[in-house]
This record gives sequence, C-alpha cells and structure tokens, in this order.
Amino acid sequence: MSDKVNDAWKKYLLQLQLHPLRTKAITSAVLAGFSDAVAQKISGVKKLQLRRLLLFMLYGFAYAGPFGHYLHKLMDYLFKGKKGNEAVAKKVFLEQITSSPWNNFFFIMYYGLIIEGRPWSIIMNKVKNDYPSVQLAAWKFWPIVGWVNYQYMPLQFRVLFHSIAGACW
Repeated sequence: MSDKVNDAWKKYLLQLQLHPLRTKAITSAVLAGFSDAVAQKISGVKKLQLRRLLLFMLYGFAYAGPFGHYLHKLMDYLFKGKKGNEAVAKKVFLEQITSSPWNNFFFIMYYGLIIEGRPWSIIMNKVKNDYPSVQLAAWKFWPIVGWVNYQYMPLQFRVLFHSIAGACW
C-alpha cells in the first residue's frame, strides 16, 4: 500500500510541477466535493444530492483553486525575499482584510444563487443578516490556517493545505 501511495504522490507532484494551475483546480474540486459529501452525510441525507456535490466541485475547480493559486503567487511577489514572523504576520493580515471577506461574500452568493437556486432578493437578505457572523467566525479560524500556510508550506502546497482546511471548515 505504501508503494501505491508513494507512486500516487510522485505523480501528483509531477502534475503540480508541469501543470500547477490545473492541478490545484482539480485538487480543490475533489476536496470541495469530498467535504460536501461528508456534510451531506452528517446532516442525515440518505442519498447524496449529486447536483449539489457537483456544484461544490465546480466551485473548487473554477474559483477556489485558481483564486488560491494566484493569491499565493501574488503574496510571494509582494513579499519577495521577506521571511520570518513579521512577513508572515503581514501576509496573514493582508489576506484576512482582503481575500477573506471577498471569499465569504462570494461563497454565500454562489451557494444561494447557484447551489440552492434562490432569488437575488433572498440572497441579499441572507448576506445582510448572515455575512457579519460568518466573517467574524472566519477570523477565528482562517488566520491560524494562514499562519501555518505561510510559515511552513512551500508555495506549491499552499492551495492543497488551504483546501484541506476548507474541507474541515
């Protein structure tokens, strides 16, 4: 079993090197689908809602993976050559005041409009009522993830780590 896992990991690393954006998008899609399948089972669903699962995977593939890919490339560009706790703290802070609010807003919109198929007015009320508490909850979890990500993860693994954390979130 260990040889199979080792071979799969080597193939993944090769794809990550040859096709980083595509590999991160697919990875995010798979992890988003996995997290939705788990969420559906936890909620007591007898039969998985395949449409919902595929729409979560689309979110991971078309948005979360590519967004993370470019976000982390941008952060490395903005803080080029800067290491240590101060640089990591600045990256985390910048991420939390820019991409975190945007990502939470975008996810609420996507979930309501695309996954649930609700009308615009209902989604805007949901954003108005729920967004502040969602963002405050995010600021209790994601800065820790960001710290670990920027402090310990090489650039090519940051989207993977973020997607795994997102599956837990």
